[in-house]
Amino acid sequence: MATTSPEKRATLYRMVMPDHLCPYGLKAKDLLERHGYAVEDHHLETRAETDAFMAKHGVEATPQTFIDGERVGGYDDVRVFLGVDPPPEEQSDTTYRPVIAIFAVALLLAAGLSWHQYGTVLRLRTLEWFVSLTMTLLAVQKLRDVESFSISFLGYDLLARRWVPYGSVYPYAEALAGVLMTAGALVWVAAPVSLFIGSVGAVSIVKAVYIDKRELKCACVGGDSSVPLGFVSLTESVMMVLMGLWMPAKALFFHA
Repeated sequence: MATTSPEKRATLYRMVMPDHLCPYGLKAKDLLERHGYAVEDHHLETRAETDAFMAKHGVEATPQTFIDGERVGGYDDVRVFLGVDPPPEEQSDTTYRPVIAIFAVALLLAAGLSWHQYGTVLRLRTLEWFVSLTMTLLAVQKLRDVESFSISFLGYDLLARRWVPYGSVYPYAEALAGVLMTAGALVWVAAPVSLFIGSVGAVSIVKAVYIDKRELKCACVGGDSSVPLGFVSLTESVMMVLMGLWMPAKALFFHA
């Protein structure tokens, strides 16, 4: 006679107050349920109740999850317990996810614009839009916190080290060039800007990473970036250089 496996059960304590609903508690509950656990959901509805719970179990935060009578911990601990994330000692502080997301969205936007305008994505303009939109989206990331970006940028950019305000000017210059190139307007303004900042960036990255062998974080997606300085950062700069050369050449020789 076949036997059924016992139901997996978890006990969760999370803050559910009139003025505060803990987002990590909701995420922990959802994650447990998606992994097949029946969740016994306990709401901590007042500050006093929450403080008493934390004092009783010797913890400093909620939510807290218990499985088979043993405390697993908070949301991050649940992710490790369920195998969603590796243990802390195996986790890396570097990631390419932000850059991949920006490049992918820029490519899809370029394809969408091309399809709308020409009925096909197989156009040279699609590639141009991809580069210009990538520049613009990367500039937006820098403009979220220009001060933080400029501090990180000073770690490797050769011009910013000689003229510190360049670190604050750079995001605006990149955004300007990207927007103008997307519109195909004022090419004689956009192209020199793109060529200049791309060239300085490429030389700075090559020196820092490939000559000096330094391990740095890239400021390409903002000052709080976990993206390593290297190939991806160099690709951004090279793309700007190529666009800075191509756009005026196209206007001169192809009359587009």
